[in-house]
Amino acid sequence: HLEEAAIGGHPSARHDLGRNEYTKGNMERAAKHWIIAANQGHDTSLERLMKMFKLERLEGGRRSVSEEDLADALRGHQSAVVATKSPQREAAAAFFEEYIGCG
Repeated sequence: HLEEAAIGGHPSARHDLGRNEYTKGNMERAAKHWIIAANQGHDTSLERLMKMFKLERLEGGRRSVSEEDLADALRGHQSAVVATKSPQREAAAAFFEEYIGCG
């Protein structure tokens, strides 16, 4: 069901597929899933990509995430975040922050 959800465009499902691949040691596949999720605005996927990029540079080993991949993911993430902003969403977020205490 996770694969179906990811194909259907759910960023959290795509992120989870990346985490599963990472756990199995399939770094390239994990990176691909996280790039897709980051391009859909998933914050944690972008964070994982940045950590993977930095760690691989420190270790000097494999390169699952290129500098170009990371730059593209950053631009895609920013575009997705900007595209989801609206006055209605901002008003709802302010309401929940003020009256319910979550945000």
